Amino acid sequence: MVNKKTRLVVIGNGMAGIRTIEELLKMGADEYEITVFGAEPQPNYNRILLSPVLSGEMKFQETILNDWSWYQENHITLHVGKLVTKIDRHRCVVETADGLVVPYDRLLIATGSNPIMLPIPGMNLPGVLAYRSIDDVEKMLIAAKTSKRAVVIGGGLLGLEAANGLAIQGMEVAVVHLCEWPMERQLDRVGGGLLKEALEKRGMKFYLARQSEAVLGEDKVTGLRFKDGEEIAADLLVMAAGIRPNIALAKSAGIHCERGIVVSDTMQTYDPKIYAVGECVQHRG
Repeated sequence: MVNKKTRLVVIGNGMAGIRTIEELLKMGADEYEITVFGAEPQPNYNRILLSPVLSGEMKFQETILNDWSWYQENHITLHVGKLVTKIDRHRCVVETADGLVVPYDRLLIATGSNPIMLPIPGMNLPGVLAYRSIDDVEKMLIAAKTSKRAVVIGGGLLGLEAANGLAIQGMEVAVVHLCEWPMERQLDRVGGGLLKEALEKRGMKFYLARQSEAVLGEDKVTGLRFKDGEEIAADLLVMAAGIRPNIALAKSAGIHCERGIVVSDTMQTYDPKIYAVGECVQHRG
């Protein structure tokens, strides 16, 4: 008698979801028939290394964790550039935007997080970018060749990495931050002040304790206006003001969510057939 494989569908081709698959394959390579959906058109890559790609220290190819051949060797069906738009928990299927329907016995949600985009006028203008994917980085590198002035909203680690990368690419960079010193979560006021001085010596400008009111421009971004009325010029505006768990798909399927998808110690959701891992989950509060 042939043992029927468990049909495992994974929504998310990022670091957390694929790491989970690696562990499952170690435990039993023949246990699962695996299908993976990735919204991006690339294989699994290390998002943490986007900053060295932006600064020119690394090529994108060097950030790939599992290349195309890895999926083939492990008999994984990979759908890239496909967005899962529906989880039907009664029929135990997932559906994509272009009509593909795939059944599951077990479902793993690894949808990660979304960048926070400030709800201010002008955020949809061309030239306004998040800093989350290799696509964002490639757009920044193209902009750096033709544009002169960049503004980065967010003075945390990610924002400063983006600012540093754009400065290395030859842009004049200004960092806008809501707090009174950069990296306030990691550094006290004195440490933040020393970091600011060091980065100013590299040519960066800082606008601290500032609230953004509107992105300026008609056909494309031309600047940023603060709540106090001051305006600064920008040919490129990068949002690096934090992330929030990407739970929209899970919520629409009626899976219990709070700030993230709520999971147990075994990463199981309130639906026993569905698990979740990575930045989209909430565990023990």
